[in-house]
Amino acid sequence: MWKIADTEIKSRVVLGPMAGVTSQAYRLFMKPFGVGLSFTEMVSDCGLVYENRNTFAYLPNEKSDRPVGLQLFGSIIENAQKAIEIIQKANITYDFLDLNFGCPVHKVTKTFAGSSWLKRPRELAEYVTSIVAISDKPVTAKIRLGWDREHINVLEVVGLLEKAGVSAITIHARTTEQMYSGKANWSLIENLREKMSIPLIISGDIFTLSDAVEAMRITKADAVMVARGAIGNPRLVSQIDGYFEKGIIMPDATLREQIHYLRSFANLLIEEKGEKTSMMILRGLAPHFFNRFPGMKAIKNKIAMTVYSKVDLEAILESIAI
Repeated sequence: MWKIADTEIKSRVVLGPMAGVTSQAYRLFMKPFGVGLSFTEMVSDCGLVYENRNTFAYLPNEKSDRPVGLQLFGSIIENAQKAIEIIQKANITYDFLDLNFGCPVHKVTKTFAGSSWLKRPRELAEYVTSIVAISDKPVTAKIRLGWDREHINVLEVVGLLEKAGVSAITIHARTTEQMYSGKANWSLIENLREKMSIPLIISGDIFTLSDAVEAMRITKADAVMVARGAIGNPRLVSQIDGYFEKGIIMPDATLREQIHYLRSFANLLIEEKGEKTSMMILRGLAPHFFNRFPGMKAIKNKIAMTVYSKVDLEAILESIAI
């Protein structure tokens, strides 16, 4: 067990925010596997200010998993301040306000948001200081190592964020230039937690229990963030949680268990978004549940190409020989 500000986190596994994936249904689905903390999809401050209905749909509500961080992104302090005022007046149910300085996607960085902030560390510090001053929830932040390999400034940024008053920092151990390619370089932040006064969450390339153990060993982080590695493999969360909390090593999920997990996720997604939208999402996510199993290429393709209703999905799942 560890803490961010005064909130106890009961697992060393943090569920990373992923656009188009970590909706409330996905977070609720993943929670029982051992997630200690999760974050919403990125919420645009401008989307809130200009009352975009889709943006408001990303906000957590009273049914949400707890604890949960509301992840906000933007590039202009006035917009952030207005967005936070909107959130606080609406009595949104959340535990932390998480500031995204790690998204490397061009459509975000071209607006000077996301990891573009890493090129302006002093401005970033001023931005965060002003947000900490007005937020009625503890503020956390997510960053990368730097913009590119010639501009690795993670240690400088961590120091500035601590001084600005954040309560925890997540580091994705890649540069913006890398996007999600190459390898996460945990060694560049070796033993970093020992130099920090607030919790550190390590992110990047957590696809196995061994990855999590190694990342935590190198960085001495308080927790590990699991994102792409858990899509279709929720047992990974249980394996990491079980190892760090009880010292046990759990086996991988069986095919039968994976089918059960997929059905559970589909039901939660339908409850949240309706059948039509859910099936569109599942055509992209459901095939991942069968990645580790040989001879499943045809099943994966069939899900991706032919699922338009829950009946379609169920027919395919029923056809799988277990």
